[in-house]
This record gives sequence, structure tokens and C-alpha cells, in this order.
Amino acid sequence: MAEHFDPAISNSSRIDRERRTVAVMIEMYCRAHHTADGLCPRCVALQDYALQRIARCPFGEEKPTCANCRVHCYRPEQRMQIKEVMRFSGPLMLLRHPVLALLHLVDGRKKVKGKDALR
Repeated sequence: MAEHFDPAISNSSRIDRERRTVAVMIEMYCRAHHTADGLCPRCVALQDYALQRIARCPFGEEKPTCANCRVHCYRPEQRMQIKEVMRFSGPLMLLRHPVLALLHLVDGRKKVKGKDALR
């Protein structure tokens, strides 16, 4: 079930990878906890919210991973939901989507330009 290496993933923009990673994690979580066919309404709402937050990130292409960001833009309820999704899906990402998982780890270690400006 692991994805094959796709050079397009590693060459895609930081925002595109973040969007794909979040969508895959929510899909894995929902499939295991809610429904086997597509996303349940709660997970659709969370995914829409998360993708909207990514699109509106003030850092743009220099966006840090959310765990390393000084600006917490999620409302408390959605923040708890996405943390639950990530706790479940994160370890599975290495097995099912190793390229996305490794790129996410690399992105999380990068220094962000202008990060101090939004503190």
C-alpha cells in the first residue's frame, strides 16, 4: 500500500506538499475511525478548514510545519481534532506514504525566514 517514489512530489511546492500530507492524514484517520467510503462530514469539514488555513498562511512558500509555527491559526476545537488525526496518522505515514512523511520531516527541520517578524 506504500506509494512509489514520485519525483513530482519532491519537486512540488511546499504548500502543495503540506496540502497533500494533511489530506492523506485525514483520509487515513477517517477510514480507520469513521467510514470506509470517502470522508465523513466531520472529516470533510476538518479537511476544508485545514486546507483553508494552509492557503491563508502568512508565511506562504516559507511556511513552517504547523508544529514549529509561532502563529497558531487553528481555532481550539479544530486544533484538538487535527492533533488527534496527526497522532494517529503520523506513524502510519512512514509505511503508507514514506515520501510525503520524509519530506514533511525535512520541512519541519528547515529554518523559516521572517519567522520572528510574526511573533
